[in-house]
Amino acid sequence: MKIKVCGMTSVDQLIQLHELGADYAGLIFYEGSKRFVANKIQNETYGFQNTDIKKIGIFVNADFDTILNAIKDYGLYAVQLHGDEPDEFCMELRDQTKVIKVFRIMDEQNIDALVEPFQNVCDYFMFDNAPVQLQKDNNYGGTGKKFDWKILKKATINKPFFLSGGIGEDDAEKIKNLNHPFLFAIDINSRFEIAPGVKNISKVQNFIKQIRNE
Repeated sequence: MKIKVCGMTSVDQLIQLHELGADYAGLIFYEGSKRFVANKIQNETYGFQNTDIKKIGIFVNADFDTILNAIKDYGLYAVQLHGDEPDEFCMELRDQTKVIKVFRIMDEQNIDALVEPFQNVCDYFMFDNAPVQLQKDNNYGGTGKKFDWKILKKATINKPFFLSGGIGEDDAEKIKNLNHPFLFAIDINSRFEIAPGVKNISKVQNFIKQIRNE
């Protein structure tokens, strides 16, 4: 099981995550986020470029050139599209990098129908929670809450996916019991923080050990 730690804002913590065995680190390029990386780092882009962990850039309805510049400036391995990007945009971007398309899930949603237009235009899916009030507010940030994971068992999906939304240390056993053939990675963030963008490294380490039975 792969582990992605999202909302990173420190080169030092990226290095620590790599040493712990985390597979991916998420850098948020959405200005509406408390973890907007450009507000946190000043002139450290060179340091971000040269960390060994695979970095994934999180974008919300950003234009094509903005994403390409971030890929170059931060040495991104992949991009995670969290907005209303159409399938054509994903296809064009996929010529440049790996693409993760995010879907905000409400209870009893038909996941297979939701992802069908994107089946052939991205490399991975991600499923996150989407309470109705966030949709009304047009807020694309993380919710810190879970959707009902049972609906994943009803879905074929047919593409590797990341599971996101409100995941904490005490969810490790529940995750291991999901047994979906396309569950590829777990995305963790706010429940492992000391402050926005600053992770509790010992909590991350413990979670990784639990997931991997170490």
